Amino acid sequence: MSPNLQLLENDYWQVGILSETGASIAFGRIKHGDQWVDFMRPTSEGDYGNASLCASFLLIPYSNRIKAGRFSFGGADYQLAPNTPEGNAQHGVVRKVPWQVTSADQTHIRLSYHSGDFSDVNFPFAFSAEATYRLDGANFIMEIRITSDDTRPFPAGFGHHPYFVRTITEHPVQVEIPCDQQYELVEKMAVSAAVPIKPQIDFRHLRPIEPENTGRDIDDVLTGRQNGSPIRFVYGNVELAMTCDPIFQQIVFFAPSGKPFYAVEPVTNTNDGFNLYDKGIPGTGVFVLQPGESQNGNITLRVIQS
Repeated sequence: MSPNLQLLENDYWQVGILSETGASIAFGRIKHGDQWVDFMRPTSEGDYGNASLCASFLLIPYSNRIKAGRFSFGGADYQLAPNTPEGNAQHGVVRKVPWQVTSADQTHIRLSYHSGDFSDVNFPFAFSAEATYRLDGANFIMEIRITSDDTRPFPAGFGHHPYFVRTITEHPVQVEIPCDQQYELVEKMAVSAAVPIKPQIDFRHLRPIEPENTGRDIDDVLTGRQNGSPIRFVYGNVELAMTCDPIFQQIVFFAPSGKPFYAVEPVTNTNDGFNLYDKGIPGTGVFVLQPGESQNGNITLRVIQS
């Protein structure tokens, strides 16, 4: 087993955590009969150092994209170094650096990050973060916390980027995502307040993802969450549910054509949320941290039947 990997395990879950790779998740397996099967997209051991190829990685201190890496807040303009071919800043700053393990046992691990420990953080404000992963019976619980270490208020957000397999035991997945709205995207950027969800991306009732070979990617930001209803993943007689704290206002749904995986990402802020927030557009999910203030949220994956 790689020294970068910490294994969590109980009767329902087997989860690998990569402390040296941004506290990312290497795999998330569930017990099916007497076998472990992958629910989250597994990472090959040779890719344990690459968060983008992991089963899930953390999005802190913002999720998804900032257009051209530029945003304004409080009357000041900020420029981040772009990290995508399109010239945008994407996925925050914590996923490619080591995190410190602060406590761990067979069913839980807590890790911490401090931006002050690094000299090249691509974000103009000081912050710290904590990630906790915990198994509790059929529940796999993920908690994210961000704390301002700065003397100035600043905009922030966070989320997880989990990938899941399209097929378990030869059964393709059906998905239910109880969101009533979506953002209209231009070059993957939200440009205005959310609108009612359109039929092609309406997963409020259980339905299959389109076949892998359609040539059309799903890449949308859903919102207007029905907070009392879980997201459901059904593979024949295998079913799991995802519940998220209300702070996770948005769900990024990504299902690339021709790939054996898809992503359902609970995030607090929409794509380019900092710039929409600065324009006064409501519902972006961006929150402002005052000096010393924290925000946190939990995501739970629960095995219903396996």
